[in-house]
Amino acid sequence: MTLGELIGALGGRLAQGTSQWQIDGVSSADFASPSDVAFAEDAAAAAKALGSLAGAVVLRAECVSDYPRDKCVVEADQPRLWFALAAKLLKPVLPGHGVHPTAVVGAHAELADGVSIGPCAVVEDYVRIGAGTRIEAGAVIGRGVRIGEFCRIYPRVVIYPGTELGNWVIVHAGAVLGADGFGYVRDEASGAYTQFPQQGVLVIEDDVEIGANSTIDRGALAETRIRRGVKIDNLVHVGHNCDIGEDVILVALTGISGSSSVGKGSVLAGQVGVGDHAHIGPGVILGGQAGVFSGAKVTAEGLKPGTVLWGTPARPLQQVLREQAVLARLAKRGPKKKSRGGD
Repeated sequence: MTLGELIGALGGRLAQGTSQWQIDGVSSADFASPSDVAFAEDAAAAAKALGSLAGAVVLRAECVSDYPRDKCVVEADQPRLWFALAAKLLKPVLPGHGVHPTAVVGAHAELADGVSIGPCAVVEDYVRIGAGTRIEAGAVIGRGVRIGEFCRIYPRVVIYPGTELGNWVIVHAGAVLGADGFGYVRDEASGAYTQFPQQGVLVIEDDVEIGANSTIDRGALAETRIRRGVKIDNLVHVGHNCDIGEDVILVALTGISGSSSVGKGSVLAGQVGVGDHAHIGPGVILGGQAGVFSGAKVTAEGLKPGTVLWGTPARPLQQVLREQAVLARLAKRGPKKKSRGGD
């Protein structure tokens, strides 16, 4: 693409250079070539990028006052975002290769134009797959599953029956979608456990990315829903009947128990644990290893934007640090010596 085409698609202002400069990819300043674009968000990074071999640099207008004459410069309000979106536009589109001879495609499966099914993949009966979607080697797509357009299902993903994926969904290797939730009823007399019915569905909306070896359970009697734009890291578990709001971030080793909800735009950092029937409000940020008790409600109401909640139960980080400081002072004092009577 030309630089002008990128600006037309992504916005920004060409502050210097020619709009006809050919851009083939993105790169860091250290490894950029004349056909690459680099980005900078502060003055130091801008100086480095402008001194590199990158053919174009995207930066904030106030970063530097003068630009080298041989450099194409794009000014944008969010250079990092512009750079990331440019990377998506410049990424080569993999050609469709149809159904591999070793793949198994069941009866009445519907494959739209440009669908690719990799070696040893299994697509069971009545599956519907949208245009441009890729099912990679060894993936298993259960009976009646619906997958939208331009999705990518990486090797050895397993998608159970009763699961529906929207468009532009990415599922990384080893993920399991739509398995039974962990719900059992205990016989008080014998102590034996019987599984509560796990017959609901899993709905994953558009533009969701699910990391390697993550698991998302189907609903018990209703649905589990992962809403538009959610980004899930590796090794995350979402239990049955959960509702994960738009643009939520779930970082590695986070676990969310059944029937819990997470509000739009929230961030759950690594190893966060959420009990069952808990509610996390919109915009909440839970720091690493924070805990939310079963049935608890955690919101960002009354907090400054960007406030991090930490600890178990999760509470503002500054409060946790004050509590720890008090405990540390008390520990240094040691136990009080008992006075002896008559002294």
